[in-house]
Amino acid sequence: MMGKLRKAWQARTPRERAVLAALGVVLAAALLVSLVQAAGHARSRLRPSVMALQEQLVQLEQQAGEIERLRAAPAATVSQSDLRSLVQAQIGADLSRALVRIDAPDPDRVEVVFGAVAFSDWLRWVSGLKAQNVRVAASRIEALTSPGVVSVTATLVRANRR
Repeated sequence: MMGKLRKAWQARTPRERAVLAALGVVLAAALLVSLVQAAGHARSRLRPSVMALQEQLVQLEQQAGEIERLRAAPAATVSQSDLRSLVQAQIGADLSRALVRIDAPDPDRVEVVFGAVAFSDWLRWVSGLKAQNVRVAASRIEALTSPGVVSVTATLVRANRR
């Protein structure tokens, strides 16, 4: 193959060789310019996504630092007081009006019944109990006629110690 190309090249006159060489250089230059322009367009299109990814990286690094800080923090201790009194202490003014019944069948389990309570208040209260290592073991939540208002029957237990 190379022999045929060499013969074809040598069969050309010096002027044809110069023209072919000049065309090759022009073609290579055009190809190079085309590649540089394509790279420039791609770079301008990708710049916003690179910036967004860099921002996400900063956020992830902050979150990883927060996770490490929380892992290094001592574990929250479970309150040794009566679970019923702990749950009652966490009930705010909004929930106390809706509280129908609170029973404590044993020291580590409490059953609460709320008549008509805002669902957002209920969720906020349950989140506060999680900080006290109390979790919802079972619940029955029924929507009432008013929007966002529910009746709740729930069993709360102490979270398992780890």
